[in-house]
Amino acid sequence: MATRVLSSSPKLLNNLRSFIKPLNSASAAAASPLNFDEKPELSTVEKQHPIATTLHQPTTTLDLDDHQKLFASVPTLKLLRSSVNLGLASNETFVDFGMWVMNSRLMETPLLRDIVLKTVKHTFFEHFCAGETTTEAGECVRKIQEAGLRGMLVYAVEHTSDNAGCDRNLEGFLQSVEFAKSLPPSSVSFVIAKITAICPISLLKRMSDLLRWQYKDSSLNLPWKLNTLPIFTDSSPLYHTLQRPQPLTAQEESDLELAHQRLLKLCQKCAQYNVPLTIDAEDTSIQPAIDYFTYSSAIMYNKDDNPIVYGTMQAYLKDARERLFNTARTAEKLGIPMGFKLVRGAYMSSETKLASSLGFDSPVHNTIQDTHACFNDCASFMIEKIADGYGGIVLATHNLESGTVWKT
Repeated sequence: MATRVLSSSPKLLNNLRSFIKPLNSASAAAASPLNFDEKPELSTVEKQHPIATTLHQPTTTLDLDDHQKLFASVPTLKLLRSSVNLGLASNETFVDFGMWVMNSRLMETPLLRDIVLKTVKHTFFEHFCAGETTTEAGECVRKIQEAGLRGMLVYAVEHTSDNAGCDRNLEGFLQSVEFAKSLPPSSVSFVIAKITAICPISLLKRMSDLLRWQYKDSSLNLPWKLNTLPIFTDSSPLYHTLQRPQPLTAQEESDLELAHQRLLKLCQKCAQYNVPLTIDAEDTSIQPAIDYFTYSSAIMYNKDDNPIVYGTMQAYLKDARERLFNTARTAEKLGIPMGFKLVRGAYMSSETKLASSLGFDSPVHNTIQDTHACFNDCASFMIEKIADGYGGIVLATHNLESGTVWKT
C-alpha cells in the first residue's frame, strides 16, 4: 500500500506536486470547553487523499509514470518476488487454501508447522512486514529511506480483553515511539496504534452503543464523555443499537478511565518526541468509540497547525465523505488542526453480513466505483484544506488514479 502524508505549511502552497518529508512538530496543551452532543449540521461534498510525508518547500516532483525511475533502486529479483507475492495474495483460491492449512490440524505436526511458517516468513511476511524485532524493523526502515521513502511503525497487537494485556500493549506502543525517535531523522513518518489494544473490546462496544443512542436521543447524559468532535451524521449506520443501552457500570467507567490514560500517555510521548500518531480504524460496531478516543485526544494534542493525532477514515463506508467533511470543518472552526489517514476499508464482508442479519442495507458502497469516488473526493477536500494552511492527510492506496489526486 502506498502512503503519502501531507500537512499544511505556509511555504508549500504554490506547488502541491512537490514535497519533502520532515516530521511535524506539536506541543501538548489542555483543551478548551467544547460540546458536540447535538447533531452537527450537514455539509456539502468536496475532496481529499493518502501517504507519509509533510509538505514544506517544493523540491522534486513524483512522476508515477516513470516506472524505471520509481523502481531503479529495487533489484530485479525483488521485483519478481514482489510480483509473485502480490499475485498469489490476490488469488482467492490460494488464499482460502492457505487459511485452511494455517487453521488445520496439520499445524500440530512440528515438521509441517516449521515448513509452513518458514515459507510464510520468507514470502508474504517479508513482503508485507518490516520484521519480527526492532533490529529487523530498523534495517527495513533504513533500506526504504535509502530509496527515498519513509516508514510507518506498527506494533502489531489488537483485540485485548483485559487491563493487564492493555498495559502490556501500551508499553509496546511507547517503545515503538522511542524506537522511531532513535532512527535516522525523517525516516519514520508515523507510529500506528489500535485502540483495541489498549481498551477492552467489550467496553468499546458498550461505549459505541451509548454514543450512537445519544446521537439519536440528545437527552441521554454520558457523564464520562469528554470534549470531542462530530462522530456521526444522519447517514451513519446506527442499527447496531436498537434499544436504549444501560449506563456504564462503575467498573466499566473505571476501565474507561484507565484506557483514556493509556492513550494520553501515548499521545504525550508522541508529542514529546515529535512523532505523529495514527489511530487505526475498525468495523462500525466499535468505530464510534475509537473516533471518540481519537478526537478527544486530538483536541488536547493537535496544536499550532501541526496535528500529532490522526484519525482514520474508511472510504468504502457510505457516510465517510460526510463525516470527514463535518469533522474537519468543525475542527478547523475551533482552531484544532485535524489529520486523517484515508483508506478504502477492510471489513466489507462482515459489515454487509451484519447489516443484512439485522434487516438493514450494507453501510458499504454498492460499487467499487462509488468507493473510489468517495476516496478521491475526501482526498481532494483535505488537499484543498492543506493548500489553505489547515490539517494533514495520509493517503493510503494501491490505486494509481487516487495516487495522482494530489497532483491535480
